[in-house]
Amino acid sequence: MSKPKSKDRPVPGNEVAQPEPKAKTVNARPAPRRPRSLYTPAEVHEIFRRFSVQRPEPKGELEHVNAFTLLVAVVLSAQATDAGVNKATRALFQVADTPQKMLALGEEKVGDYIRTIGLWRNKAKNVIALSQALIRDHHGEVPDDRDELVKLPGVGRKTANVVLNMAFGQHTMAVDTHILRIGNRIGLAPGKTPEQVEAELVRIIPDEFMRHAHHWLILHGRYVCKARKPDCPACVIADICKSAEKTTSIPAPLVELAPQEIPQSL
Repeated sequence: MSKPKSKDRPVPGNEVAQPEPKAKTVNARPAPRRPRSLYTPAEVHEIFRRFSVQRPEPKGELEHVNAFTLLVAVVLSAQATDAGVNKATRALFQVADTPQKMLALGEEKVGDYIRTIGLWRNKAKNVIALSQALIRDHHGEVPDDRDELVKLPGVGRKTANVVLNMAFGQHTMAVDTHILRIGNRIGLAPGKTPEQVEAELVRIIPDEFMRHAHHWLILHGRYVCKARKPDCPACVIADICKSAEKTTSIPAPLVELAPQEIPQSL
């Protein structure tokens, strides 16, 4: 076999780099868009304006005397009614209204007070454990920070938001079963999870109404927009509501209205 001619030989260091094969591109699916409220900003404003006229100073129904007893009451309210919690905590809070007193009472005694509440054994453990954590990490004071609150035993995001709103006046939105239902039923804040509904409500509710918005929605869901059958004739926002479940007859609003504030599309 004849040797290749010198002119056919590649010159060292002068080789032509071969292009890298192109990677196959995968058509990534766009992230699904989060459902948005069915209401215009003007409609949302009018909804909460009416709630504010109907209940100027809404109150939570859990009885408490300070931030600590509020925190304990909310922890105990999981899978229990407010009325049931109040019945159990009235006597408890008379003898233990601070973490120090609760810890001194002990798990067994706490359990005796809350025995009528569902899951009382586990809740008694959590009450003692969170009392210990408050003393150890926060000098016996309830922190006004969500990240710190959710570190406490038995405290989740909803509980933290309730405490931040009621005890410290922060503009939080604690999404319970009532608010989750209303958000989706009337299209105010659609979402599959409490976190999605919370994010949308915080986004759309005017700041001037955020202080009490959590209570307005809970009370509306508890007494008017009820789970089994919404009481549309008693609803203060029935003429604005876009729920497919509402009755066909639209009653006159129960509070004084400001027609100039209502969008022309209503």
